[in-house]
Amino acid sequence: MEEKLKLFLRSMISNEGSDLHLKSGAITRVRIHGVLRLLGKDPLSANEVEAIAKEITTPEQYARLKTDKNLDFTYVLGDEHRFRVNYFYQMDGLSAVFRLIPVEIASLDDLKLPAVIKSFTDIHRGLVLVTGVTGSGKSTTLAAILDKINREEKKHIITVEDPIEFIHKDRGCLINQRAIGQDTHSFSDALRAALREDPDIILVGEMRDLETIDIALHAANTGHLVFSTLHTLDAKETVDRIIGMFSKEEQNRIRASLASVLEGVISQRLVPNTQGGRTAAIEVLKKTARIEQLIMENRDYEIPDALFEGKEIYGTQTFDQALLDLLREGRITEETTLEYATNPSDMKLKMEGVGKGAIVKDHHDNAKADIFEFKEEEES
Repeated sequence: MEEKLKLFLRSMISNEGSDLHLKSGAITRVRIHGVLRLLGKDPLSANEVEAIAKEITTPEQYARLKTDKNLDFTYVLGDEHRFRVNYFYQMDGLSAVFRLIPVEIASLDDLKLPAVIKSFTDIHRGLVLVTGVTGSGKSTTLAAILDKINREEKKHIITVEDPIEFIHKDRGCLINQRAIGQDTHSFSDALRAALREDPDIILVGEMRDLETIDIALHAANTGHLVFSTLHTLDAKETVDRIIGMFSKEEQNRIRASLASVLEGVISQRLVPNTQGGRTAAIEVLKKTARIEQLIMENRDYEIPDALFEGKEIYGTQTFDQALLDLLREGRITEETTLEYATNPSDMKLKMEGVGKGAIVKDHHDNAKADIFEFKEEEES
């Protein structure tokens, strides 16, 4: 059965897919540029999906899957491809999702991220968060940031991930990567231990619970640079989510702590581009005296205005500003800009103000053809 899995994965890769979905009793599907498409015509039986799980996990992992009813791990295909895997039970049996992880770490320039994000690699202490929904590229952005630090600095970096995605080789920095379940029991345990392991930088794969958030804030307060992710849509929601995790009695303390240590928030959304793929629209919060004051004084609702007004001076930007820049560059269409805008009516006025000559029209005539018929690789 593992050979059948490899065939599926190679087919996904050749069609520029990002995720392979296996489900008991269903036809296999692959996500291409954000859209799920069928792969083949025959459904996988519950026994087949179970057999794949047994073949690609260790006995300990398989036992944990049976006990916990879900399992995260990494699967390697040859020397060139790695996958983040999540197996889980549902009403018809087992299901699994294989997320492709690039072996080569793209640079910040390769990803065409806003230039201000490079400044987060020069920070010595504090908290930097990358946020967005699942599949929005948070891990890719964090990997690019760490890679730049690794090439230019001489520091000790500890990462805590579930599971480990991008593999960082020691270059200028010494990097210790720890996987939940394999190298440590939990994010909070690993983060607490990291404070005794002489780190300069700590990467926490995800701030999932109150304890992890509290320790991360403490680490940032005690002179460490902490990177992490949250499943929030924008900078304002990120601030609200962190503070809202704590009891009312604790919120003033946490608000003061967050105002002091929060150095940046990078919020990502993937939108369809004119080449048939997807492009990241990115909101950026960078710490300024005004941002610190707004968080401290519980005026989070003013954060979007502060980001908008700080674009020229600080490099901050809202999602709508990011979309407008992508439109000017011809990377997205007018329709996409309006569809994904936070405020479509306000965006329409801004688009009219740009002027027809500055907006590049739809490039779909030259775009890569959309893939409706999946090509399956033949077994060699």
